[in-house]
Amino acid sequence: MIYLSLPIGSIYGWGVCGKYITKELSSITDVKLITEQFDVNKAGDEFDYLFLMGKLADREIASGYIKETESPVLHAIDEERFLPWSVDLKGTPNAGYTFFERTNITESQVRNANSDFDIVITGSKWCEGVLRQKGVDRVATVVQGIDPQLFNAVDSENTLFKDRFVVFSGGKFELRKGQDIVLKAYKVLQERHKDTMLVYAWFNPFEKSIRSMAHSPYIKFFVPHNYRLLDQEKLVEQALRSEFLDLARVVPLAPRFNSQMAKVYKNTDIGLFPNRCEGGTNLVLMEYMACGKPVVASYNTGHKDILTDYNCIKIEHMGTIEHSGEVWEDPSLDETIEHLEWAYQNRGKLKDIGFNAGRDLAKFTWKRTAQSFYNLLCHEHYT
Repeated sequence: MIYLSLPIGSIYGWGVCGKYITKELSSITDVKLITEQFDVNKAGDEFDYLFLMGKLADREIASGYIKETESPVLHAIDEERFLPWSVDLKGTPNAGYTFFERTNITESQVRNANSDFDIVITGSKWCEGVLRQKGVDRVATVVQGIDPQLFNAVDSENTLFKDRFVVFSGGKFELRKGQDIVLKAYKVLQERHKDTMLVYAWFNPFEKSIRSMAHSPYIKFFVPHNYRLLDQEKLVEQALRSEFLDLARVVPLAPRFNSQMAKVYKNTDIGLFPNRCEGGTNLVLMEYMACGKPVVASYNTGHKDILTDYNCIKIEHMGTIEHSGEVWEDPSLDETIEHLEWAYQNRGKLKDIGFNAGRDLAKFTWKRTAQSFYNLLCHEHYT
């Protein structure tokens, strides 16, 4: 028996991660899920909803009434305190799973990580390195996965827009994800070539992080004090207009389940991911590449666990950018433009890169992720 204290969802990264870890670990051993209340939409569909409902832990465990168990427990970690995200249930062992995008880890966070968890499991080698440097004693990395039934290289040709060169950009609209670099680079491509098109999935439910884009060195972005989530689409459109992008060649995507994204990915030509920092391996990037599609992507932080010289076009020149006391790597805009132009001019070579991407990412399944967790939780010994 393994207890899993994880978020569940089908639109945002942590929720997708929690859902698949629960599903795949349950094929290896008995699991019990501790999570927030969810419905069919949050689960993704009726099948996943019924499955996950059948894995819910007993009320005494889920309410926090029982404090200890001899079974392993895997907690999502509350990033602000480095304590369990939900109930304070002590397992044997007691493990935490975390993604973060900063290096200024405090002494109290280190103390909490060392005292509350027998092992801290990170979503990338970059995160693991930060924690080890700060003094967290027992750390390992388990990389996220992809669902090969949904994200695969079968029929990966762009069939809907054969007369266009379609650039895809995905991830929350925020400074960390680098969509300001996307806008500047795509603007150059648009001005040079009339057959280009930008498709983006940038929905961001978090007001604080969308406000971070106001600090971009490249674009003008203003968020009013009375901001509402309904305003987001208009604000992003204003940013597009301020960069003189041709909106007739721009396709904004409404929020949708990740299971609905494979068709979008396959009907584009290149993914553009100039991200400044990734605590994980960037689930959108992984799913896009798994569809046999090439990417131009920043070679930094969590991306390094996925990208190679053969499965992508690397952005390697990095400056620095400071935000809220954190210093992130800042991908070169000039190099990004250069790579995007190369991709436009070398579409035949893109097929080889996409083939390599699909082949490599096919190995990163959620089944593999679950097996890694099982090995750490059930076969390792911690002292």
